[in-house]
Parts: sequence; C-alpha cells; structure tokens
Amino acid sequence: MSNEIGKIGWVDLTTGDAVSLKDYYAAVVGSSIEPTDMGGYEDFTLMTPGSGEAVAGVCHARGDNASMPKGWLIYFVVSDLDASLAESERRGGRVLVEPRSHGESRFCVIEDPDGNAAALYQP
Repeated sequence: MSNEIGKIGWVDLTTGDAVSLKDYYAAVVGSSIEPTDMGGYEDFTLMTPGSGEAVAGVCHARGDNASMPKGWLIYFVVSDLDASLAESERRGGRVLVEPRSHGESRFCVIEDPDGNAAALYQP
C-alpha cells in the first residue's frame, strides 16, 4: 500500500462471492492468498508470490463492506479527506459511503459526475 499523496494506495474488490473470486484471481494473476479475519468471516488479500507484498483485497459485500459499491474500487491517497470530499461535491460528485475511520486513517467513497466510484483515503 502506498501512502504517497496523489497515488493509488489500494484496490479492493467487493463482491457477493469473495471465496470463489479470490481463487479465480489468484489463479489468473498468480497471486497467493492471505485470509483477513473480519470477526465471524474472512476477507482475503492477494499477495505477490515471493515478496509477499499485498496487492489487493477481495472482500465480501457484508459487515463493514455492506455499503460499498460492488466491483473493483481504487483508493486515491489524499492529504486532507474533508477538503477533497468538499471539492468533489463542489465539482458535481456525490458521497456514496460517508467518511469513516480505518485505524488511524480515514476514507470515504465518492461517485464522480459521470457515475464512476472511487475511494479517497487519508493516511
């Protein structure tokens, strides 16, 4: 995960069938899988073989992810989440998932004026 402002810091897939799709993507792209305990079920992290670098998440559309849009979602790293969110709205975007904390970081999900979803992430 990159925390450099302006970069894509993370990518998640939110789906109704994370178990099958984690195996699909692991086989198609050659990743290994690391389970992530979500308190009663597991989501998954795709890892680069050899280095063990985390590449992307494959998540169930439930629990904390129930309100997330289905599909692949990129997380743009921003320096000030509130300012970026206000700028998005000023330019015709809208909030899909209100800002929330993830450890000491914060993120939200926006939709641009053309209907495309992306997350804004402040480390």
